[in-house]
Amino acid sequence: MAAQLAGSMDGGNHSVVSEFVFLGLTHSWELQVLLLVFSSVFYVASMTGNTLIVFSVTFDPHLHSPMYYLLASLSFIDLGACSIASPKMIYDLFRKHKVISFGGCIAQIFFIHVIGGVEMVLLIAMAFDRYVAICKPLHYLTIMSPRMCVLFLAAAWALGVSHSLFQLAFIVNLPFCGPNVLDSFYCDLPRLLRLACTDTYKLQFMVTINSGFICVGSFLILSISYVFILFTVWKHSSSGSSKAVSTLSAHITVVLLFFGPTMFVYTWPHPNSQMDKFLALSDAVITPFLNPVIYTLRNKEMKAAMKRTFRPLMIFRMIS
Repeated sequence: MAAQLAGSMDGGNHSVVSEFVFLGLTHSWELQVLLLVFSSVFYVASMTGNTLIVFSVTFDPHLHSPMYYLLASLSFIDLGACSIASPKMIYDLFRKHKVISFGGCIAQIFFIHVIGGVEMVLLIAMAFDRYVAICKPLHYLTIMSPRMCVLFLAAAWALGVSHSLFQLAFIVNLPFCGPNVLDSFYCDLPRLLRLACTDTYKLQFMVTINSGFICVGSFLILSISYVFILFTVWKHSSSGSSKAVSTLSAHITVVLLFFGPTMFVYTWPHPNSQMDKFLALSDAVITPFLNPVIYTLRNKEMKAAMKRTFRPLMIFRMIS
């Protein structure tokens, strides 16, 4: 059964929901088959591309620099981002009855917000790295030391985990005793709050403020940073300007791909919009795939490193 006694809460409230039912992306069988193929291809490509970046940066000494260290960290996070909801969504496309346990739903929400928080800080760190490289090149190695990179990574995980725990604090003591149907393909905190057997208007407002503030604030910081960097590049035009602009355009594209859907989902005043589902699909499947594509196709050093890293494996296969 979709609802059964799961425990009791303070004040006599009882949580009777043990699982939630997903309505999924569409009821059309033809469209589900198309989404199955689309999502499966992008998921495998995302996992492969991001794994290649992580291994290349780890094992190629030519890429042992702050910029590539942060890039590898972003790819590692993207491996998690595309694995939180995508495998479950792909599996559910085979099934008519799409369900997730209460614990599984909470776990999804936790990891979604951890990954989101970490990625925001990493994108800010990458913007700072480009600022130092372009605006203060003589002090780059001093400022972007290994210690600074570790501090950025520690700050990213600290913010991600604390933000996620803060979000979960809104629902940990809520009673769920009525409807258990989520019009989505994954557990989304705003939608879940609306299923609670109590008035959650204030909690929904706090969740929107919390996520929206972090999201919009990070986006504004990044926007101002890149405008300042681009102005500096334009002001001090040199032979390296085209390369700097090319690198910055890749960073800016990734920022827009990440923050566009996220800000829409958490700040748009009409949360029941069907657009939410497809933006969430883009965030879960397409963005983790495009990140490695954008960074590798526009980066000769990365492409050369990938060839060096995996050439021995290809030779071994040919011999065997």
